[in-house]
Order: sequence, then C-alpha cells, then structure tokens
Amino acid sequence: MSKATYSLVSDIGGTNTRVALADAGRLLPETVELFKNSKFSGFESILELYIAQKNIQINALSIAVAGPVAKDIALMTNLDWRIEVANLTRSTGAKQVFLLNDLQAQGHALGYMDDKSLQPILAPQKADQNCQGVKLVVGVGTGFNAAPVHDFGSERSVTASECGHVNLPLSNTDDYALNDFLQKNNGFVGVEEVLSGRGLEQLYSFSNPNSQHLSGAQILGAVGQDPAADHAAELFVRFLGTVVGNLALTHLPFGGIYLCGGVARAFSPYFGPLGFEESFCNKGRFSDFMLQFPVSLITDDFAALTGSAAYLQLKS
Repeated sequence: MSKATYSLVSDIGGTNTRVALADAGRLLPETVELFKNSKFSGFESILELYIAQKNIQINALSIAVAGPVAKDIALMTNLDWRIEVANLTRSTGAKQVFLLNDLQAQGHALGYMDDKSLQPILAPQKADQNCQGVKLVVGVGTGFNAAPVHDFGSERSVTASECGHVNLPLSNTDDYALNDFLQKNNGFVGVEEVLSGRGLEQLYSFSNPNSQHLSGAQILGAVGQDPAADHAAELFVRFLGTVVGNLALTHLPFGGIYLCGGVARAFSPYFGPLGFEESFCNKGRFSDFMLQFPVSLITDDFAALTGSAAYLQLKS
C-alpha cells in the first residue's frame, strides 16, 4: 500500500523546531509537533524522525529558519546548523523545497490567521486606515528581526533582513552605561543584545550586577517586587518602542506593524504600563506622524507554519 503524500512545513527557531503537515496551502494544526533543538544534531534528523513517525511521503517542503537565507542555504543565527535545499531534496525526495527567513514566513501568514490571533497594542489615531499598504512583522524571541510585507494584487513579497544586528540606539547616559556593560561581554552591541530572551537577562544583570542569574521568565515574574527586574523590563520596553518606531519610519507600514515571538508575547501585559507608545512615538516633530501606524501582537504560536503553508500555495 502506498503512503499518503503531504506537503511539510517547519519553523526552526533558536531553541525549538516545529514541524507540521499542510494541504492545499492550509496548515493542519493537529499535525504540529515540537522538537527541542538541543536534543538533535541537525534539522535533517528531526525531519527524518517526523516523517518516519507519520509514515508518509513528502512532495513539497517550506522551511522557515531563524537566520539569513542565500543561494538555497540557511545559516542559523543562534544555532550551529546549516540547512541546504540540496540535502533536504535528497533526504526527502520532495519535488519542491523552499527556505524562508522566519520573519518572511510570519509575513506570509498575515491575512491567513484568525482575528483572535491578533491582539491590538496601538490603534491608529490619525488618518483613515483600512489595513492597506506596506505591513511590517517584527520578531522578538531567541533573537530579533523584522521584515516588510508588500502586496501587489494577488502577489505578496516579504523582504528578508537582519536588522537585529544593527547598532543599538542610545539616547541618554544610562544607555551609554548599558552599552559599555554589554560591550565588555559581547564586543559589538546590536539590537538583539537587548531585544531578545538573552537580552532581557543581560538587562537584569546590568540593573543588578551582584544578583544571581535569572531566566527571562523569572525576571518578568519578579516585576513589581524586584527593583532590578522593574528596571530591566522598563529598559526592554523603551528600547523596543524606539527600535520599532525607527523601523516604522524606515518602511512606513501604514498597513500595520505586527509583533511576534515568544518574548513579545510574554511582554504584552507590560507594553501599556511601561510606556511602549511613548517610546514608539518619541520622534521629535514626527511624533504625531507615528500615530498613523497600528501595532498588533500575533498571539498564534503557529503563525510561521501558517505562513510557510501559504507560501507553498503561492509557489505552486
């Protein structure tokens, strides 16, 4: 008896990898499985295990990776894995294999998610917005990145970037002290050294150099009880507002800004109290201009898989 044939989609993050099946451009949520990267030597071993467990054949792959993609090769930014289209084609027999930056996959998910998957952060207060025009997805998780989304009729283009590795914007003496602190530990200080899971941990160490190491979850759990946690969270939200505001002026995403990633979701209760809007809009004579951009949080943890499935349908 021949095996059933499916398309396969995957979202490879710095910590975990999700794998699922898709049919006719639609993610099959009941097939999603999560794998911890540290338990595997590479993505191919995860793929082989998943396919063997499902006892299926694969005709197409769409893989979202947390890292740059060039010439059919993806290099993970926060993981020592190299992923190549040629190897995936050879190991699975798939006729089509696509590699996407994970933020590109998030961009392709826009319009394919349930409305309940979007949590409003900032509503536009200027102009009549109808969600048209350029959109921007911003990922905050193990790393940081963003990608603009351009729609041309039925076609969609999501441009890759590595903007998490541009210089951290500094605006006061506290920022410069933080920069010196991070420089001693990391050398070059990019945005991701603050706006990521490890970034929050570094902000806490900066706020209380004599403290024991705490995880990001522990730091957020201590907000309101520990002054160092309060300071770290305030710094995080201020830098996030500043950086996302810079990206908004760069790309003019009148169609909306969409935050995604585990760290962004964990911070959602703090955006209002800790002044995300104030930092986002703090652009001098362009402060009022910033009120035109709606900002939402993607709460769907499977959004990159949904986007990968939509991309397969677009390419078929």
